[in-house]
Parts: sequence; C-alpha cells; structure tokens
Amino acid sequence: MGIEKSKIAVLCNYELLPERVGGMDAFFWEFDKKCKEANIEVDWFFPNGATHGDYQLLTIKYNSSKSIESFFLESLAQQETDYTHIITHFLELCTPFFKQVKQLSKATIIAVDHNPRPLEGYPVAKRIKKRIKGLLFSRYIDLFVGVSAYTIKELLKDFGKHIQPKTQVIYNGIDILEIATRTTRSIEKPTFLTASHLRFSKGIQDLIQAVALLPEPIKKELKIDVFGDGPYKMELQALVQVLKLEHCFNFKGSTAQLKSLYANYDYMLQPTHMECFSLSILESLAANVPVITTNVGGNEEAITNNENGYIFEAKNIDQLSDLLQEVYMGNKKITANTRKLIEERFTIDKMVSEYMQIVI
Repeated sequence: MGIEKSKIAVLCNYELLPERVGGMDAFFWEFDKKCKEANIEVDWFFPNGATHGDYQLLTIKYNSSKSIESFFLESLAQQETDYTHIITHFLELCTPFFKQVKQLSKATIIAVDHNPRPLEGYPVAKRIKKRIKGLLFSRYIDLFVGVSAYTIKELLKDFGKHIQPKTQVIYNGIDILEIATRTTRSIEKPTFLTASHLRFSKGIQDLIQAVALLPEPIKKELKIDVFGDGPYKMELQALVQVLKLEHCFNFKGSTAQLKSLYANYDYMLQPTHMECFSLSILESLAANVPVITTNVGGNEEAITNNENGYIFEAKNIDQLSDLLQEVYMGNKKITANTRKLIEERFTIDKMVSEYMQIVI
C-alpha cells in the first residue's frame, strides 16, 4: 500500500516571463521537484501560465482576469481535498484574504515577505494602517518567513512584536553550478558592471553622478557595463549625456546570459536605495566578483566591508565617488575568494531544504 500523497498550494504574484528567468524561477522549479520526490503534490497559482524552462512540469492554475487572491478563494471553495500547507510569495501580508482562507481551509498558512522598504520608512499613515492590519489579521498566518534578518526586523516594525514567535529567516539562495567563476582580479584599473532593474530606487543615478566627480584621467578610462532594463532607463541615459559620460557607461540591456558574464568583471556596483536580499549580489559573489553596495536591506548580511566587498551609505554620492577612485587606483582591493561564502550559506539547495522542512 503506497503512502498517501499530501497536497500544498503555492501562491505567487510573480509574472512568468521567458525573457526574465532568474533565481526565483529556479527556486520554484527545484522546490516542485523536491516536493514530488517527497510525495507532495503542488498546485501553483500564478498571474499567468507558462511552459518555458521547467514550468512545463508544474501544475499551474491561473485566471488572468482575476487577482490571485480571488481566484484562489474560488478554487479553495470548490476543492474536495484540502491542502496541508498554503504558501504565499509576493502577496500583501495581513489582509482579510488570510482570514478568508482560514475560514475555508485547515491548512498551515506560510507568508513569505520579499518586499524591500523605502529608505526613509513608510509615511505615518501607512505605518498606522499596517499596525492595525497586524492586530486584525496576523493571527491567521501561522508562519512569517523573511528572506533576510532585515526582513524579519521590518515585519515586526510593520505588524507588531507579537508576531515574533512565528517568524523565521530563510535566505534566498542561488544555483552556483550555473555561474562562471573569475580566477584573477585586476588590482589597478579594474572593470565594473552593474546588474539591476532600471528604476529610481536602484540608485544608478547616484553612480552616474559619482563617476562625474572623479578626476578627469580616471573618467577617460573608466568603463561600466549596465545590465538590465526598466522604466528609468531613458532618464539614466539622459543624465549620462548631460554629464558627458557616454564613454564611461554602456547600457547593455537585459540578458539571459548574465550568470556567465559576471566573471568578465572585477567588481559589481549596486548603489541601491532599497533591497530585501539581492540575488544579483549572491550571483556576483558566486562568480568571485566582489560587490560595492549600500547599507540597506539585507546587503550587509552578505557583504562584509573590506572582506568580500565595500559598503557605503545609500545616496552618499561623494562617498561612492571616493570609493570608486580608491578601488580604480588599486589603493583598495579585495583579494579573498568571494565564492566560498555562497557555497557555505546561500545555495539554492539550502534554500529549498529549509522550505521543505516547513512543509513536511
């Protein structure tokens, strides 16, 4: 007699795009595979269907004319077999939706928070609203998962310290086998890349202004390749033109080959204003490419200043410019193998294993 299968639901407000396959896609595929090996069926609720990559192997349910929440509640009301666990990714937390789910299901509800917070924090009205929602609806969530210690701290700030006993950190992880590794690093005149969605909060405009402050001899030589696309691209390109830095910045657009490209550079630059826990930082470190980034979100949980990268204050353009000059001239340098930290703490296998522990 075979072991009876259990069934879980995973709700992800994450559009499935073949031109944008990243770390979360790889996690979904690997988690589904491990669930099947453990005799667990998974119903995946996404905003859209997909067959690229391993999505063809997933049981995907969607209705593009409805929100994930309303579509899931309808499905739950019609379902004969109840789920043992319901996991949400990229959904707003502590809403009436979670109460409605509890009224329809005895499942353990796990809410994963991937959301970065504004550098200056939320406005007072929004903070009050979140605290009220925490009082009203946090009771219907059995476990809050944060993708960094920073995230857990922000969850407690948002919804109240009473949720602390049911919080857990599960760090994002990456597939290090896919990432080419750099074997040497230029001490003087290093090469740089930035890999980011191009929106204001990613701070690329700060990097452009920091480069403008560099001495002319460095500006004549410095090259920074910018990988990524987004709504702020035209403004960034215009700023580059105004500051006459066209020879310094090369906008390369989005690419599916990024994991093999990190190793072509000496350092990655990430001047972001808000971050939860960056997969691009992990990927760069796995390629043995140190990261120069800001003191926001979970960045300092992966980057130790002067060891595997450099930390500067978000929006501090002068500090970033000075740091760039020191690194470019070889006065500051990272010599450690940055891949080791990723191998030990931030692999996708570790991430999947920790999620499996909460559903078995």
